[in-house]
This record gives sequence, structure tokens and C-alpha cells, in this order.
Amino acid sequence: MRRGPLLGLLAGSGTPWRGPRSGVGPGRWTAAAAGTALLAGCTSVVAGTAAPAPLTLRGTEVAAYPAGQLHTASHVDYLETPPVGGQHDPEWADCTGSVYAVEIRPENAVHSLEHGAVWVTYDPALTSPDDVVILTQLVDGRPGLMLSPYPDQGAVISLQAWNHQVQVSSAGDPRVVGFVDLLAFNPDTTPEPGATCENPGFLVDPRSPA
Repeated sequence: MRRGPLLGLLAGSGTPWRGPRSGVGPGRWTAAAAGTALLAGCTSVVAGTAAPAPLTLRGTEVAAYPAGQLHTASHVDYLETPPVGGQHDPEWADCTGSVYAVEIRPENAVHSLEHGAVWVTYDPALTSPDDVVILTQLVDGRPGLMLSPYPDQGAVISLQAWNHQVQVSSAGDPRVVGFVDLLAFNPDTTPEPGATCENPGFLVDPRSPA
């Protein structure tokens, strides 16, 4: 039996990470931390489970950040590069098929992942202009996606959804489209399914890392 393009890429459970650092992972919240951050969550949406996908693409790394992470306006020292979950800024990055020409703050991007977005990043020193064009065509105008440069990320191209990441060396790798199709707005892996991706103010004036 012939398998479809996406089904042919699926490879069972992904590779588990060692887990988030103390202070940003499950069961690590303290009274002191609660005093400097607010509980995350857009109250108008249905709470999701943020469960790892039962089937992932070959090479996908899987974390275990639960729903209900904290909001903080401060810098977050994420374990993963680029990050895939944890504490995040109260403001999300616009993820309505948004193409950013500049770096964006990971803390804003992680909030978008909480809403079900896929964040596509590329190292501008390693990615060819042709690959940037391919990624732009993939992302531009497609709800639930955003694209930005991310220098020194350790890979040519990296794709992030909540608790999931796959890294590839070319925009032509079929896992790029496969990851997007599998995880963008996936109600089973999204902590806040139904939350908006719209934030036009951020799109016009994106916040960059300090």
C-alpha cells in the first residue's frame, strides 16, 4: 500500500530531551517565582493538553512542557535553541503567516507556540538566499506560521512547535512541510487551542532580543 507524503515521514515517538531546566519545567514553580510572573493563558480559549504527538517526523526532538506556563516580561534562559516551551512574554508574536526580516524575542515567539503556531527559523549565515525564498513562500500568509532569522541556532533551518523541534539542512527537506502540516494548530499538542495568532502591533514593530 502506498503511503501519503506525510505518513511516509512519520517515525513513531521523537527523541526525548533531558527536560527543561529547574525553574522552567513541570513541578518547579515556587511562591517566589509566582510573585514575579503571572499565570499564562488566554481565558477565552479551551485548555489543551500540550501532549507530545504520538507520531512525529524522523529526527524530531520532543520536550515535556505542560500547559499553564508562566508569563514573565524578563529574559528567559531556555534550554533549547530555539526554544519550544516554558515561561514566555505576555505578548505573543504575530503568527498569521508572518515573515520577519529581523530576529524576534524568543519569549514572544514561545507564547505564539502556546497558541498553536509553528515557528520556522534559519541561520542567516548558513542559509542560502534560495532557501530563504522557499521558506518565505511556505510561511507568507498561512495562518499559524511565522518565519524569522535566528543566528547561531546550531542548524541551517529549525522548526519549532510547542514541545517539538526538527532541524534540517535544506528548505527542500520534506520534513519542513511535513512538520508544518502535522503540528500547526494541532489541537492535541497545543496548550491553548483556538487562541488567536493576530497581533498586528508586533508584526509592524517586532520586539528583538536585547
